[in-house]
Amino acid sequence: MEVLTNHPPLLDRTVPRETCYRCFRPAAHCLCRGIQPLDTRTRFVLLMHPKEFKREKAATGHLTHVALANCEIVVDVSFEHNARLHALLADPRLFVVLLYPGPRALDLARGEPSAEVLRDRRLVVLVLDATWACARKMLRLSPVLHALPRVALAPSQPSRYRIKRQPQEGCLATIEAVHEVLLALARDGRDHYEDPALLPALFHRMQDFQIACAADPTRANHHHTRAVPDRGTFAPGSAPATKRRVFVRDR
Repeated sequence: MEVLTNHPPLLDRTVPRETCYRCFRPAAHCLCRGIQPLDTRTRFVLLMHPKEFKREKAATGHLTHVALANCEIVVDVSFEHNARLHALLADPRLFVVLLYPGPRALDLARGEPSAEVLRDRRLVVLVLDATWACARKMLRLSPVLHALPRVALAPSQPSRYRIKRQPQEGCLATIEAVHEVLLALARDGRDHYEDPALLPALFHRMQDFQIACAADPTRANHHHTRAVPDRGTFAPGSAPATKRRVFVRDR
């Protein structure tokens, strides 16, 4: 259900503007209207940096949350004493892992963690939802995360981020990483991914909207940059040099 609130526009602050606080966009441009959330066996917990929660127009964590019924957002910088995270870790019915690369990371594409390891516990995947710089800081300030099993995977295709440059090959947006996790889990029956087209379609729709806004000279709250029609990206040099986001296994 959409939650709408009055939010003053940038040009005329006397006129309230309705905002959807599920996808954090103006109600007139809401991306989550009509979405039927997918039910998954795996629970996804987006450990979201506060800067992502309201300030990042092109962030995909909110869209991921809207699209998946078994997904929640926990906002913090350090999760060392975060009550919600500790409640998840203390629940014996759950097997909590962190999606982050590392030499000992379990390979989701190879059936890890196995059914023998899970022992009927629900898999909970923690995803650091932040820029790479902020994610590293979050991890450094949260020793509780260091003790968790890590999972990773090689993406089935390069990132389709058209409006931001990835810092290196293999980096994915949050919504792409969650999509890849669900694909890997569904291949051997560890989860059921009913509509694999939903998350990529939302990602594509969000980027189309941002590109249209950037090209519209009447919109005062966007940086207006010439779009490149054949590639669907901003003109060279206009996108941030670093961003984004979630963590995959090195090839």
